[in-house]
Amino acid sequence: MPVLCEFNTETVHPATDPEPDTQETLDFPHPFVARPRLPHGLRELDIDKNANIRVKSTNQYFTKTWADCHITTWGDTTLYRAIDDVFVLPPANLEFLTGEHMRNLLVDSNDPASVRIHFEREFITPPKVVVFLNYIDLDNTRNWRLKTTATDIDVNGFTLNIESWGDTILYAAQACWIAYPEDEEHIFSMSANTADVRPSNQPQLQQSKSITFKNVEFWKNPSVFIALNAIDIDCKANLRINAYVDGISRTGLVWHIDAWADTIIYSAGASIIAFNE
Repeated sequence: MPVLCEFNTETVHPATDPEPDTQETLDFPHPFVARPRLPHGLRELDIDKNANIRVKSTNQYFTKTWADCHITTWGDTTLYRAIDDVFVLPPANLEFLTGEHMRNLLVDSNDPASVRIHFEREFITPPKVVVFLNYIDLDNTRNWRLKTTATDIDVNGFTLNIESWGDTILYAAQACWIAYPEDEEHIFSMSANTADVRPSNQPQLQQSKSITFKNVEFWKNPSVFIALNAIDIDCKANLRINAYVDGISRTGLVWHIDAWADTIIYSAGASIIAFNE
């Protein structure tokens, strides 16, 4: 089964001493027989409002035992803190497919918001598909509105959407995706959103909801991967958002999507995968 790893910039430097490129070598809990696959997504961000919102997470170099993880900004962006969750897929877990797609409007102003992703092999039935963000480049003069979704899922592929709306200026964004059989045992996935607990015109700093795993059975409390799939945040204050879970049991959990200080979140969403390691 997959393994959960986490990269937190504060394990390298405090938020009061930001760096443009934060690097850490993550050791896997045990060696694999070959290099694993490493889908990953951002779940917490604290970025200064006075420059464009530019952040990406990468795992360019990795072996059977470790991964070289980076969370990077560029230009004049100041990133105080970020957390990247990594869903480590062992070589034997061939039932899982994963990939990434970037929409880059700096390179091609007509780069479409929706693209068809074709699986490298056909599923027997339409799979579960989970999508989330690991690269964001937005202008700081307009509210930060960005989301990624998976639609039109069938056995051969799905449509991956990376969209902004309103007067938001999107330069580029990248979504990572994971697909797995819909009848896979001991795994549960969902998309949580602040709209599940309150309307977007009533922003608040903290929102949470208790959910159950429905008919999915776990033999122990599961590990939980979580990463952002949508934001709608006011640009007048720093971009501060934290998606996380607690209260984890064999039957459910509580998800949280929080801001702090003077940040205003109109809405936000996160993708969740619970699984037994």
